[in-house]
Amino acid sequence: MTDLVTLAELGGPLAAIGGAAYARRAYPAAYWSTVGLPLSVARLLASYSSTMDACGLTVQPSRWRALAVRTATRREVRPVPPRRGVIRPTTTGLRMRLRLVPGQEPADVAASVERLRHAWGVHAVHVRDIKPGVVELRLVGFDVLRKVRMPRRLNGGPLQVPVALREDATAFVRDYRTVPHELVLGATLSGKSMYLRNLLAGLAAQPVVLVGIDCKRGVELAPFGPRLSALATDPDQAAELLPVLVKEMEDRYDLIKARQGIDPGTPEELITSDIWGLPEEACPAPIVLFVDEVAELFLVATRKEEERRDEMVTQLIRLAQLGRAAGIYLEVCGQRFGSELGKGATMLRAQLTGRVCHRVNDEASAKMALGDIAPEAVLAACAIAPELPGLAVIGDTSGGWSRIRTPYLSLADAAATCRATAHHAPDVPGLDPFRPHVPPMPIEASGPVATARPVAE
Repeated sequence: MTDLVTLAELGGPLAAIGGAAYARRAYPAAYWSTVGLPLSVARLLASYSSTMDACGLTVQPSRWRALAVRTATRREVRPVPPRRGVIRPTTTGLRMRLRLVPGQEPADVAASVERLRHAWGVHAVHVRDIKPGVVELRLVGFDVLRKVRMPRRLNGGPLQVPVALREDATAFVRDYRTVPHELVLGATLSGKSMYLRNLLAGLAAQPVVLVGIDCKRGVELAPFGPRLSALATDPDQAAELLPVLVKEMEDRYDLIKARQGIDPGTPEELITSDIWGLPEEACPAPIVLFVDEVAELFLVATRKEEERRDEMVTQLIRLAQLGRAAGIYLEVCGQRFGSELGKGATMLRAQLTGRVCHRVNDEASAKMALGDIAPEAVLAACAIAPELPGLAVIGDTSGGWSRIRTPYLSLADAAATCRATAHHAPDVPGLDPFRPHVPPMPIEASGPVATARPVAE
């Protein structure tokens, strides 16, 4: 009887522990809000000074402070940690600002993030420089990239698309005004198409001209045809489309020169202004060119195809070098992108400021994307697991990098968004011959429809 009573008394706590363990795995956000957050805050408050001391983030107090402590309390003078600000809980973690003590720099705190993570029982700790002498610690309670949920409050604007979630639980916003051109690499089933899908769906509602080059017969970009102003589905069509875009860029430069009184004979390279300085009624709509599987534009089999390849690569390089001021932006995608593709490949890659590297099949591919701007990010890209499609490493020419993951967006939903926003497509007469044919939507039959019987598993 005594044993039964003991088991009955232990049943409640054991059930609570089992439920907490299940919630931590199945519902990490709910577990963090109810259990993880209070525990982490308690650990932080109880061990803040000792943790900072163990991480080497304390300094000896000033002579006057040491004298005041000895005089007032007669206690031993201890090293001084950075002054802690108010703890601000979030749905994914918590934030806290630190005022660095004299002689410290943000890199000192960044070097101790792994120690802080283990000491306070959180998934990750990220450091952000706020202003001189002040840094922000962003503690993430669980792996937010395991199941992506975008923040509720998203700051967007013209040519800005919140396309993915960063590992610090903030949104990664693709800003074409800041990073005009981007290279997206990834192996098959790595999530590269999902990234493009989110970008297209985000740009569809904006007055932006969307142009696509998909040499896989259009299987990736054709579903978004209602919103595309032009689509080339093979190298021959791409060879006809690219000169039209270059001509459009030159016409926009002529418009800028005419509006600003610049000599018509001035080379485009010497014009530092852009279309955004024009009056609103005269400003042409920006153009975003999506190139899927860029390697298909480089592959040749005959001498004639080689000449066509050289012309297309030259036009792409011109668009990458001069297109930003004319409001033309490039989104170049592929599985590999290096010098082995042929003449002009590395020159084109050098013009693509933004880099997104999904899972790749070898280290050389990761070096192609990130090796020249953020060498330390190459190992992070090589460590992406196949069971996490959409996970990628982003970097830019500033040397910074971060992990992101795009949320799942079905092809049907993205295509429906493009159909619903087809009226937002600006009119560019030069692109009319390349506008994709959009078949009418089938009319659903009224009445009962026979369906196949599901197969029992």
